[in-house]
Amino acid sequence: MSVLDSFIAGLPKAELHVHHVGSASPRIVAELAARHPDSPVPTDPEALADFFTFRDFAHFVQVYLSVVDLIRDAEDVRLLTYEVARDMARQNIRYAELTVTPFSSTRRGIPDAAFVEAIEDARKSAATELGVELRWCFDIPGEAGLDAAEETTRIACELKPEGLVSFGLGGPEIGVPRPQFKPYFDRAIAEGLHSVPHAGETTGPQTIWDALNDLRAERIGHGTSAAQDPKLLAHLAEHRIPLEVCPTSNLATRAVADLDEHPVKEMVAAGVLVTINSDDPPMFGTDLNREYGVAARLLELDAKGVAELAKNAVDASFMDGAGKAALRAEIDTYTTSWRP
Repeated sequence: MSVLDSFIAGLPKAELHVHHVGSASPRIVAELAARHPDSPVPTDPEALADFFTFRDFAHFVQVYLSVVDLIRDAEDVRLLTYEVARDMARQNIRYAELTVTPFSSTRRGIPDAAFVEAIEDARKSAATELGVELRWCFDIPGEAGLDAAEETTRIACELKPEGLVSFGLGGPEIGVPRPQFKPYFDRAIAEGLHSVPHAGETTGPQTIWDALNDLRAERIGHGTSAAQDPKLLAHLAEHRIPLEVCPTSNLATRAVADLDEHPVKEMVAAGVLVTINSDDPPMFGTDLNREYGVAARLLELDAKGVAELAKNAVDASFMDGAGKAALRAEIDTYTTSWRP
């Protein structure tokens, strides 16, 4: 481990773009697969590495949904959620906004109230036992269409779990235009939720403009193609609309051909508020610490630069003011006292 990697490992962090099911560790995925032997997912943790090698984004979605299918009852949901928090605690992640897709579970027969109760129970236990504060982004799986949008909006607006802070849109972008989801985002925003759709990961800058104009996005998930449009970069910088950048994910899904070609450098140079995230970490063979290491190399950052990058995530989060101040102070204290 390099000196900078050691600094990153101990650095208090927040994460804003990380998926609930996509964060299942190989151990948990294998355990769930063993409980549900009709699934194509391997039960051998070592075999999962080959299973999680993606040909393209469409193949990634196919594999991801096969793992979603392993979450079949409320106990599966609670186990997964708590274990994700445990993995976060090992990385010194203090706060995370976890993207959760209720529709994927409710359509498989888990009652919506039981689903919400399971994630909330895990959230409270994670806070008291692990020191990790979880919040939820309920997202629409775009590939499932407007029925999924309606169900997700209903659950978010009617059940309103205590940890819910935002409303998102995930899944494939190609063939899934953002504007059709405007009525659902309007309802969620009216209920006080923040808008955080994915956009511009595998499509061009227009998808990001659509997310801004039609979905009133306050942050953009990925936003990889923003660098292709100087006016868009200027708009994001001027209005302090953060990008949730996930470097290794973009490489794994072929959104970028090579990490050295990742546009994060152009984003930062344009003054955009960039946050670093892991997306679906075990599936991509990464974690948040590794993503900070990648970003540090691409942006040529030292320890202080990495600490500032960590504070970007705090600033872009939906924590209250006191929570942000406390985590920023913890980052500063760690950075000042750290010795190689």
